[in-house]
This record gives sequence, structure tokens and C-alpha cells, in this order.
Amino acid sequence: MGKPGRNKIGWTRVNQRRFRGLIWVALMLFTCWQTIACRPLSPVVPSGEQTHCHRVEHAAGTTCVPNRIQRLVTLDSGSFENVVALGLQPIGTTLSDEIPAYLEHWMEGVENIGTAGEPNLERILALKPDLILGLDYHQNLYAQASQIAPTILLKFDHSGEWKTAFQQFGIALKREAIAQQVMHQYQDRLQDLQSLLKAGIQSISSLPFPPQISVVRIYPDSINLYLRDSFCGTILQDAGLARPKAQDLSASKAKQWFNNEIQVSISVERIDQADGDVMFIWTAENTEAGNQVAQKKLEKLQSSPLWQNLKAIQMNRVYFVPKYWIGSGPIAANAVIDDLFKYLVKQA
Repeated sequence: MGKPGRNKIGWTRVNQRRFRGLIWVALMLFTCWQTIACRPLSPVVPSGEQTHCHRVEHAAGTTCVPNRIQRLVTLDSGSFENVVALGLQPIGTTLSDEIPAYLEHWMEGVENIGTAGEPNLERILALKPDLILGLDYHQNLYAQASQIAPTILLKFDHSGEWKTAFQQFGIALKREAIAQQVMHQYQDRLQDLQSLLKAGIQSISSLPFPPQISVVRIYPDSINLYLRDSFCGTILQDAGLARPKAQDLSASKAKQWFNNEIQVSISVERIDQADGDVMFIWTAENTEAGNQVAQKKLEKLQSSPLWQNLKAIQMNRVYFVPKYWIGSGPIAANAVIDDLFKYLVKQA
């Protein structure tokens, strides 16, 4: 358990540099370890195998991945975030209408290759990549992408599997040591948070420990609760924080009951299921038009007597957060932890 006095690492622009510094240190340690560990023995290379790449089994097959990746293209923002956290800088990726603020620094100078739903193969070809990296929902592109460059597609069922996915990225790119360092930092920060809250160093008076944390998203056409095994739900679990009963469902149970592992829709009449000691809420969509419709739905909800009766509303413990609470990688996870420190811990 971390000590209450340890300085937390925030996700301001200054602390983004600290995170990049951590990646650099981890990379150097990994390089040194690799050099020392490999010195006594020469690697055994199967007949016909090239020493400039290593074979990776993935969701679409087996691919020989370059050992020195210089021109990496990612097919989705999740893959982009994971490789950036491992110390690699893609030259191209897919983009939505709006670049996530927490990824802005790493997006500078990166070529737009279309959307995650429809990457543009001609743009990818023009970039002359030495590796294309994506998730298993891009399998329809695999045959064509593999003609451009070695391509790997990693399994990813839902955002709650982000830690396993990050580990897979580390293994595929031979950066396991860096992945381990990043996750150690993640765990250390959550231990700090838990220690501070247990010690009563809270920004909210009379907040029980562990507090029940509700997570709500307002869509243009629905009100959704994010469950225990969603991206943000796993972070709350790792921090030792509790969830309201209606949101404390495992991925398997939620899949069985609602056919969705990470979230469930509720009606306004069931808005009591959104209550908790603290509520985090957002309305972010992929388009500005969607954002506007969702915001209007929230405003209508806020005028409802049922909403006004919620304990979190009456105690003024409702906090609006950005879209990165959806996920789905270690950089977004650290941004969520920043919010937990900001809203739950008493600032010095």
C-alpha cells in the first residue's frame, strides 16, 4: 500500500512529459536487460527465418513483425494509445471528428488514414509502413493490409479487457518490460489514492470508505450505466472503490442479462439505479451533432423530479468528466485516475 504522502502524477501537459520520461527510462532499462540477458547465447534461428523480425500469432494468423519498427500505422485510436504508451510513435492512424485531448501531444504530425470503421488503404500504402497494427474487428481488411506491410490484429472484445490488451501489445512488439513498468506506475497511483481516502484525506466531507461510485453516460437516445467490468469500472475496482448494486455486475452476467458486457440502458423511471455517494457523468459522442443531442437530453433529465431526488444530486456530488472515461488504454486510465484524485482527494 502506498504512503499517503507520496506525490501523485497528474495528467497535465507537464505530467504528460513525466509519463513520456517514464516510458523512456523503461525503454532504456529494457534495452540494457536485453543486451545483458542475450550475451551468453546466440539465438537459434529456424531454417528460413529472418533475424530482422519475430513471429507473432494473432487473431488473423501469424505475422513476422520487424524487430526495429520505424514506420508504424495503427487502424484505431485504441491501438494508437497502446503503442504510444509503449514508447512507439505511429506515423499514421485513424481519426474521429475530434482528437481526444489526452492524446493531442502524440497526434501532432500523424497522418489521418480515415476512420476506424473505414481505414483508407490508399493512404496507408502511400505512407510505406513497415508494420500495420489493429484489432480483430478489422479482419475484413487483413488480406489487403498484409499486401502493404506485415499486419497484426489483436483480440479485443470490450474495453474492460484493456489491461490484457496492453500486455498483448507489449508481447507482440517485444516491449513486455516497458508494459510492466507502465502498469506498475498505474498500480502505485491507485494505491496512493486508496491510502489517502482511507486516511480521511477527502475533498468530500462525511464520504464513507469505500464510497459507492456511479458512472453514467447520456446518449442521444438513452441513459446508460457503466458496469463493473467496463474500462472505467476496472479502474474503480483496482482503486478499491465500491459500485451501486445496479452497476456492480460482471461482464459475464451483464452479457447474459443485457447482451452487453460493459453498460446497460435504463429509463428515466429507473434513474434511482444511477444514484451513488458520488456520480461521474458525460455526454460525449463521436460527432458534434451527437454531442448536442445528448446534451439536450441531459438538460431535460436534470429538470426531472426523479433526477432531483437522487442523493448524489442533493449532496452536490455529481462531476462531469471527458470521454476518456470510455477508455481504452493506460494513458486514458491515468487521466481517469487524475479525475479521481481531483474530485475525491482533498488538495493541499
